[in-house]
Amino acid sequence: MLKRKIEKEIMHWIESSDKALLIYGVRQAGKTFIIRECLKAAGCDYIEFNLIRQPEIVEILAGATSIDDLILKLSLYSDQKIVPGKTVFFFDEIQKYKEIATKVKFLVDDKRFRYILSGSLLGVEIVNLKSAPVGYLQTLNMYPLDFEEFLQIFHVGQPVLDTLRKAFTSKTPVEEVIHGKIMEMFNLYLIIGGMPAAVEKYRTTGSIDDVMDEHRAIIEQYKLDFTQYEAENRKLLLTHIYELIPAELNEKNKRFMIADIKKGLRFDRIEDSFTWLWKAGVALGVFNTTEPTVPLMLNEKSTLFKLFLSDVGLLTTLYGKACKLKIVTKEKDINKGAVYENVVAQELYAHKYSLYYYNSKKKGELDFVVEQAGRVLPIEVKSGKDYEKHSALDNVMAVPEYGIQEAYVFTNDNVKTDGKLTYLPIYMVMFLQDEPIGFIDISVDKFKL
Repeated sequence: MLKRKIEKEIMHWIESSDKALLIYGVRQAGKTFIIRECLKAAGCDYIEFNLIRQPEIVEILAGATSIDDLILKLSLYSDQKIVPGKTVFFFDEIQKYKEIATKVKFLVDDKRFRYILSGSLLGVEIVNLKSAPVGYLQTLNMYPLDFEEFLQIFHVGQPVLDTLRKAFTSKTPVEEVIHGKIMEMFNLYLIIGGMPAAVEKYRTTGSIDDVMDEHRAIIEQYKLDFTQYEAENRKLLLTHIYELIPAELNEKNKRFMIADIKKGLRFDRIEDSFTWLWKAGVALGVFNTTEPTVPLMLNEKSTLFKLFLSDVGLLTTLYGKACKLKIVTKEKDINKGAVYENVVAQELYAHKYSLYYYNSKKKGELDFVVEQAGRVLPIEVKSGKDYEKHSALDNVMAVPEYGIQEAYVFTNDNVKTDGKLTYLPIYMVMFLQDEPIGFIDISVDKFKL
């Protein structure tokens, strides 16, 4: 079984929390499987209800007149014994009954049972769950496997990961043999991606054709979701936007052009469709920031953005088998810029960064800017050999008012530094995590009279 980082947080909830737990995220990320495995590993007595396969449960949830009435009806529906103080109720696919958000407080207050909720964040269908009464619901977002999780299929052990992480933090080169091997694995990640079904298919069959079949099935499921969960007048538009993403990323500046949907179309006419896609998790929005200064949100220009796919394997499947072949055979004529930027966006998003890029007519464009330990960190992504050419980055770094202390350039080559610039192998994006800010003493005791 592939281990997932979210397991630690789920197990912590099982062991110590009295809240309900909501796990949400893109479809096919492995939510249901990992919840079951954690509950089994902890020895929990749980009952699972799937609101899509068991629509009767929706009727029971909607029609219950009290907690006692709900428990009675669930016990009559289930062939498992329900035991107060022991039973954990697991409601899956809750986007079919988003009104469960209004019941969470009462279910938790009852204290006889514990509750795990799971669902794909399809548009804004269950966004209200995240705003449930404070103190009653813990939420966790689950993503496709990031690159570090993906390395399990090659049995890359902790000593190797520790060596790579030490090279990242100390900014020292990795041994060339190790660097070469990890780059080969990274190229495979570009074509397989992090969707658990696709990763498992590759692990068991080694067939890229089988992997692509899994990808196509996932993409078709997403398109089916568009038709199931959105208003009639937006179904075709959502599909059209989603299908345009690979082509838009192949353009020079990678920014999504509204005119490519329909000439003369205004953003405010279709803004909800874009919001739906990135709230659903099937697309990642990277927004323009007009100044590379913190907080980046204050400088956000939400009408200018890039759209990436939630999983790089899906992107390379849409680009076709020839693209995947060129990646693994390291053909020189392939432009991997869109693919590299997609995987960086995917990793940053999984590591809980807010995603921005910077563009200025005078200074140029930075691929990504994120907030790191309370400061701006510019990130450039270079798939070619001329990675030391980055005029926009040089221009931004030269502005004293920005106060930028360092920048990362992710490349195919090994670690090296040049003043404030650090050149890192593209796979080291897996180690990029926000760092805590060192505050002065602001304890409560300090302010006592």
